[in-house]
Amino acid sequence: MKSFVLLLLLTLSACTATHSSLYQQLGGAHKIAEIVENFVYEIEYDPQILPYFEGSNIDRFKQKLTEQICFLSGGPCEYTGDSMTQVHTGMNITEAHFNRTVDLLINAMNKANVSHRLQNQLLAKLAPTRKEMLYL
Repeated sequence: MKSFVLLLLLTLSACTATHSSLYQQLGGAHKIAEIVENFVYEIEYDPQILPYFEGSNIDRFKQKLTEQICFLSGGPCEYTGDSMTQVHTGMNITEAHFNRTVDLLINAMNKANVSHRLQNQLLAKLAPTRKEMLYL
């Protein structure tokens, strides 16, 4: 009976470990904030993407992107920003510029030491917003 209880406890703890949210696997609020800071830095030094952010409130951008990543990764946040369509209408973002921005986000995650597995999971959560950003 003791071995059955021990086996049950080990199984339950293994299930809990494998079912932790992407938010938890990333490292929570601290790691998401680091990714967002790195991303803003990447944008700041990219001549292709920086013009899209002219006149933007960067503090608001960081806050809303942090909320969005937290929410989409299963964290305890609610996204309170505008829709991606509202934000990107009039920007006429091309496929090339969208892809370049994804590259900058990957650079930001690399600098934050996020594993490629977790990067892919986060990018998969963000991917559905692509159609709400292009050519608007």
